[in-house]
Amino acid sequence: MSYSSISKPHPFKRALISGLLTASLTGALALAASLGITPPAFAATVNTANSTPTVTLIIDDRTITADPAPMIRNDRTVVPLRVVSESLGAEVTWNAADRSVLIEKGSRRILLRIDRSLVDYTLDGQKYYQFSDVQPFIHQDRTFVPLRLISNALGVSIDWEGSTRTVRVDSNKSADLEAFFDIKLTSVKANALIQGTTDLQASFAAQPPASAEKINYLLVDPATGKGLVIAQGSDLTAAYTWQPKIQDQGSRILATALYDAAGRFLGGDALPVTVSLSPAAALQVTGPAVGQPAIGQVSLSTRLNFGAAYVKYEIVHQASGKVFQTDVQDPLGTFTWTPTMEFNGVVEIKATAYDQKHQAYPSQSQTLTVEVPRQLSLGGVKAGQTINGPVSLIAVRNFDAKATEYILLDPASGQQEYLARIPYGAYTWFPGLDYSGSRELLVRVQSMDGAWFESASVPVTLSGSNRMLLRGAGPNQVITTTVPAKLSSVANFEYTELRYVMTHAATGAQKILATLQSGAGIASDPQVAQSSTEFTYTPAQGDDGLWKLKAVAKTASGEAVETDPVNVIVYTGKLYGPQPIIEKSKFLGFASSLAVNDFRESGMSAALQTAQAILETGWGQSVPVDKYTGRLSSNLFGIKGTGPAGSVVSNTWEEYNGVAFRVDASFRAYYSANESWADHKRFLLTGARYEPFRTVMFDSSLGAWALKRAGYATDSKYPVKLMDLIETYQLIKLDEVDL
Repeated sequence: MSYSSISKPHPFKRALISGLLTASLTGALALAASLGITPPAFAATVNTANSTPTVTLIIDDRTITADPAPMIRNDRTVVPLRVVSESLGAEVTWNAADRSVLIEKGSRRILLRIDRSLVDYTLDGQKYYQFSDVQPFIHQDRTFVPLRLISNALGVSIDWEGSTRTVRVDSNKSADLEAFFDIKLTSVKANALIQGTTDLQASFAAQPPASAEKINYLLVDPATGKGLVIAQGSDLTAAYTWQPKIQDQGSRILATALYDAAGRFLGGDALPVTVSLSPAAALQVTGPAVGQPAIGQVSLSTRLNFGAAYVKYEIVHQASGKVFQTDVQDPLGTFTWTPTMEFNGVVEIKATAYDQKHQAYPSQSQTLTVEVPRQLSLGGVKAGQTINGPVSLIAVRNFDAKATEYILLDPASGQQEYLARIPYGAYTWFPGLDYSGSRELLVRVQSMDGAWFESASVPVTLSGSNRMLLRGAGPNQVITTTVPAKLSSVANFEYTELRYVMTHAATGAQKILATLQSGAGIASDPQVAQSSTEFTYTPAQGDDGLWKLKAVAKTASGEAVETDPVNVIVYTGKLYGPQPIIEKSKFLGFASSLAVNDFRESGMSAALQTAQAILETGWGQSVPVDKYTGRLSSNLFGIKGTGPAGSVVSNTWEEYNGVAFRVDASFRAYYSANESWADHKRFLLTGARYEPFRTVMFDSSLGAWALKRAGYATDSKYPVKLMDLIETYQLIKLDEVDL
């Protein structure tokens, strides 16, 4: 695909380098590392400049000497975890593999991970989750945690005396689990069973932090602490809709998190849930009034209780068994069906939703009575049109036909002429000298049961002049030795000689490419004329330059009839085609690294970006170069125009007289692939038509369909191709957030 322009950078290019979306991405980067990516460095989540290691620790009236000692960090009192826990009779276990710490005492079990905010509590057999306002960190080979986390973990009273900088722990006084932040996920209760579409909403005891700009909802695997964003927005108290996917099933953590404009984590809440789906698709039919037959278009959509990859619709005519089935459709979109007469009567309609692994989930069928009236009209011409070239006549009908007649009517005499008698399909007519003045065109069709039907006539004016069209060459076409021009002519008269002639634009020198002695010109069927007038022009040395190309025919009376000349460019030098930007085996790692960076900065799904890059560049093996110099553009997404490094000349397609041909076009050039990637990102993050995409860009499946709806690609299967790449190569791991 290609673009004509790129807008200015998007204001939401934020460095999400702390909090949930920042300190994490370890899972995504682990995949990237396994693919040979060098992951970007993360900024430290702890402010070491704000440290005061002069805090006294007293446990049950006994002063504890710890090295290093408790301290103040990020305006919070932090204490050495093992010293405090073991002094209170708890057992502490360190797991180097995932850098986690397990604290156990009686019926209490607490799991926390270094440099991550989420804390996992098991208290008297019940699961609880919290976000800590200071992430556990290692200082001088010791794990430090905030004071309140110790109180929550062990259920003991802990007090802070600011005047003396003293921490007092009293194991004889119990303490309840206390939240670190004033935000609560209210639309779902702890241990809820999620069985389908779910509203997500948070509330605040007071007001949200003044600096809060975005809220995220995440679904997390409790075994790893890694999860995916399932909803997000700037309205902090609004309800957001979540449709769980099949792969979301099982015991999960549902979390919400607030961020400021720089992407810093401001607070959150988390609770345990179980996702247990019975995937269901419900067909919705709109168009006819309730209880009334369909006499025109019918709109089909699907109501789902899970996040489907795509849907298909099937319509079966009960009497005949005739079946109409759609290709893949947007699960959140609407398909419009225009029934034909063959479906008159009772039809059965069914929707089938498919997950990311192409597993089918059919809806219950609905019946509908169709009573569309017969429709027949002549297409390809308009009333009042002056015909001075070939026209493609077509019977526009809503019923099957076994015979079609195209008819010319003289309104003055009432005389009819059959232009063509064919079973079905279009007919190309090129009227000649014998046809001039006012006429009418119509089509007559025989249905499968043998009955004949006639369209209304269309009044036209016929020029009555000799006309000829040049095909196989178009304005500004580049003709080369590797891509020669396959020339042909279509005439509405008979001729004795046909020449293809080029005139040099600068010198006026004329070159006759071919002289054909033929009388194959015909007034009624240009296809015959075309097949007998074909000539392939392959340039020779010395032909380079700008030329005017035309065809010249001589009639039996000696009259010369010319086609309109077209400007063409002839080039016989060396040409260069698309080139790889990196070895194919390394492209996945290369693209993943760039995508993960963008995910951190913008929140746009890294899995989706990586799949796009694979699809757009053929795994990095087809990147535009300048066709004349071979200069690599580093243009990964086929964006037209002028880039930071200027532009390169490559091919694009145009059409002239019904034939496609290649012309030169300028494509943006970049100094690096990173620059191209950033340009494409700006296009999606700033373009007005991509606003709906930006609301779901965190989700690879929703984002893929949103791109299609915005017109990013014309391929109806583009979203499914992206999802297949994501599924096959497990790219979804790039979107995982470490909490």
